Amino acid sequence: MSEPIRAVDRALDILLCFTRLTPRLTMTQISDQVGMNKSTVHRLLGTLEKKRFLQRDPSTGFYQLGIRLFQMAYLTLEHNGLRQLAAPFLQRLCEQQRETITLSVLDDSDVVFLDVVESPQRVKLAASTGQRLPAFATAAGKAILACLPEQSVKRILERGMQQFTSRTILAPEILFENLAQYRKQGFALSEQEYEEEINAVAAPILDANGQPIAAITVAGPAYRLLRERMNEIGPIIVATAQEIAQAFEMELVAK
Repeated sequence: MSEPIRAVDRALDILLCFTRLTPRLTMTQISDQVGMNKSTVHRLLGTLEKKRFLQRDPSTGFYQLGIRLFQMAYLTLEHNGLRQLAAPFLQRLCEQQRETITLSVLDDSDVVFLDVVESPQRVKLAASTGQRLPAFATAAGKAILACLPEQSVKRILERGMQQFTSRTILAPEILFENLAQYRKQGFALSEQEYEEEINAVAAPILDANGQPIAAITVAGPAYRLLRERMNEIGPIIVATAQEIAQAFEMELVAK
């Protein structure tokens, strides 16, 4: 086996150490599992972290799977039926709330719409499948970011925080305060932060390990989606996201 192939093989062995039972590992634990000396493991971990396949918590030294793997998983999920599985739940939510419903995934520093169910009302949010929006300024993006490690969010924010409206949050410390609140309550809000006169509320779809795989959003005109109404809708979206997550988990088990 050539050295480049050996390095790839070893890197994959490291990634395969992470399971549902062992989602967080130290370098020593990884070294013991793969049977490699610590200097080799340290070098490979550095490369995997740089490419965002792994992320390290500097306060504890623990490693866990990184955002790059989640992004790749989103592509797999899209082609393996997440959109089809979620469709009836999104349609039901649209019928209940009479606003535009979107299913989104995180791709780099943006959210991408996998599916859109348009509001039946004449005045509504214009959105289309495949549309990309900045994660930090959208409800769907913030719902997902709230579930990611702080270092991952910081790396995303370092790529730029453009001002879209007078209400766009540009201070990272304020955004992190908001994310902490959203994580606690289970859903995120965006009040005219990306587009004037448009508000949205979103909740993450979490896998069995509590990692975000997507988000669902209710979005519409700000005069209809006042904060009070969004706070009322929030728990409903959370419940819908949990239903989708459970259905997706059953689908995986069945396969």
